[in-house]
Amino acid sequence: MQGMERKAYKYRSYPTDDQARGLAQTFGYVRYVYNGRPALRTEAWFGHHERIDDAETDRLLVRDPETSWLAEVSCVPLQQDLQHRNAAFIHFFAGRAQCPRFHRKHDRQSATYHIGGFPWKGSNLTLAQMNAPLDIRWTRPVGAEPTSVTVRKHQAGCSFVSFSTEEDVARLPEVNVNVGLDLGLLDTVVRSTGEKVGNEHFLRRDEKQLARAQRSPVRKQTRSRNRTKARCKVARIADRRRDFTHKRSTRIIRENQVVCAEGWNVKGVLAHPTLAKNIADVGWGALPRQLEYTARWYGRTFVPIHRFYPVRKRCHTFRQTVDHLPLAVRYWPCPICGAALDRDVNAAQNSKTRDSRNGPPGWRRRPVEGMIDPLGNGWRDPDEARSPDERSPGIPPA
Repeated sequence: MQGMERKAYKYRSYPTDDQARGLAQTFGYVRYVYNGRPALRTEAWFGHHERIDDAETDRLLVRDPETSWLAEVSCVPLQQDLQHRNAAFIHFFAGRAQCPRFHRKHDRQSATYHIGGFPWKGSNLTLAQMNAPLDIRWTRPVGAEPTSVTVRKHQAGCSFVSFSTEEDVARLPEVNVNVGLDLGLLDTVVRSTGEKVGNEHFLRRDEKQLARAQRSPVRKQTRSRNRTKARCKVARIADRRRDFTHKRSTRIIRENQVVCAEGWNVKGVLAHPTLAKNIADVGWGALPRQLEYTARWYGRTFVPIHRFYPVRKRCHTFRQTVDHLPLAVRYWPCPICGAALDRDVNAAQNSKTRDSRNGPPGWRRRPVEGMIDPLGNGWRDPDEARSPDERSPGIPPA
């Protein structure tokens, strides 16, 4: 069984000196177009009390005689960058994103080419206004005909090429294995089977070297080659964390048919005064997001658990909830069965047995003794609301 999905393939590229100069020029023009749109709108409003729309802004930027030098590069990435800017403002005014920021010269640079901006011959990629194909390290074949190609230059000076495709992804064979996950700080991922994946501490391991590398460019002369090399040493940690998260999420999806994990309010917990740095280092936001789209690709099921469901304070066997469970308590005894419960493993097992019984959005929950609802609506256990025949097997009444 197959399904049409959008996928991206990323490869390392090694442009020649002439190609690198052409790409640097394209990056600069794309950055000018992206940053020039809000400047034109601001000047028109505060200077002439005029409001110009997207089409007029695009005409002033691309087709104006004073900016005829933009024709030195392909118009495909320029037009695409205008669409990116328009979409950014649409999301901002709709309240879905923050106000778009200006792109800086020393940040990551990118240019997107759609169909017509690159001839594709299976294994050779020649971008518009290039005489020779790019030297790309092909680590795996591209699954289908690419619909767009994005060339990126990392802050460290590395170049990458990403192919966006729409292809039929083969579903994985079904397995009769379900798993619950708990995300933590001592262990990044804890499974309901008891398996624990330790915290790699990507930031803590290189924190001193990172601080030294961030101070080094200040001592170098502006626009010098040594300043550029010192600045390139800074952006290394995120790559290792991203690689670790991708490999972990792919393994979990391949080994399990249904994956259940607690839905964290990552933006809220990052406001913690002492744990914010450690929370950001383990990638609580990235792992569930990757699990969700990887499960969709391969025909698996990913179930997010409601963030206020007490997976840690409730015994997974007898459903008894304790009133208070400090963060320092890693093991606690169940008041009914007396079993010594591992805090993280118990949370993963509760996530597994909870699975799809979250209730629809806006479901009113009546209070349960010993629990406090942060939203003030009160809780109602779904197993209490069901008849004995409808309760999940193996779960006694609370």
